[in-house]
Amino acid sequence: MEDKSGRSNRSGTFLIVLATIGGLALLGFFSFTLMLFLLLRGSVVSVTEPSADKIGIVNIQGVISTPEKALEALRQFRDNEQVKAIVLRIDSPGGAVGASQEIFQEARKLNKLKPVVASLGNIAASGGYYSAVGARYIVSNPGTITGSIGVIMKLPNVRGLMDKLGIKTTVIKSGRLKDLASITRDLTPEERQVLKSVMDDIHQQFIQAVAESRKIPVEKVASISDGRIFSGRQAKELHLVDELGSFSTALDRAAALGGIKGKWELLYPKKDRISVIRDILEESGAKTIARLAGMIEQGQVPAALPQ
Repeated sequence: MEDKSGRSNRSGTFLIVLATIGGLALLGFFSFTLMLFLLLRGSVVSVTEPSADKIGIVNIQGVISTPEKALEALRQFRDNEQVKAIVLRIDSPGGAVGASQEIFQEARKLNKLKPVVASLGNIAASGGYYSAVGARYIVSNPGTITGSIGVIMKLPNVRGLMDKLGIKTTVIKSGRLKDLASITRDLTPEERQVLKSVMDDIHQQFIQAVAESRKIPVEKVASISDGRIFSGRQAKELHLVDELGSFSTALDRAAALGGIKGKWELLYPKKDRISVIRDILEESGAKTIARLAGMIEQGQVPAALPQ
């Protein structure tokens, strides 16, 4: 027979779990209501004085794989007459060549209309630095990891594993190099040469972009473009950046270059409705998980219901 204390503990556990479920339901209802409000209201915009000059902020964070958000933000600020200057806040180790080139080209094009200043955070290397050189002025922290002017391609080879598993592939192709860079076999000397020529050409494009934007002789850029990284202070000595300073320094330079005399305000890109909903769900979900984890750790909620 089950004693009274056992029934009491089971009842207490049930009430705690019921209260937790109720709290989650209320949180879900609140999030859903907020999302409906945002959808009806439209995009999220900054509430600022209509007459104040603005500095647009474009964040480029993490691995650069798709440039669409950054490009859209740059176009928004290009068409906004209140935006007098733009700051690219970069904290990225690099990424896809094409995506980095698109950000670089859009920033350089925008520079003809409004000044673009790059602010380098913890790291702005490879594609991150490629994006930065599209700016008119670059501000870096002394300890920022930057540079890495080079191109890399990594090709996995699973031939040994396939041999062990007894797996074979049959390739039917219409061109000698159509299965170039196949992961099921080693590269032929011809294939290696083709890929090397492509990498060399992209590398030269990177060097040329740095040389033209930073007004440094191509030969000098080429001499330090072996993929090595630099600290922000080293990059300043090599003229790869213009000034050592923080995000605030970059804002001051942007204001000066944009001809802003009085007070200015920061303006972040408008978010589309899908992005708003995703951010809300991610934030509320993370908070809920953290709250439950804390309760379980303190013994307030059992990790599993008793059988």
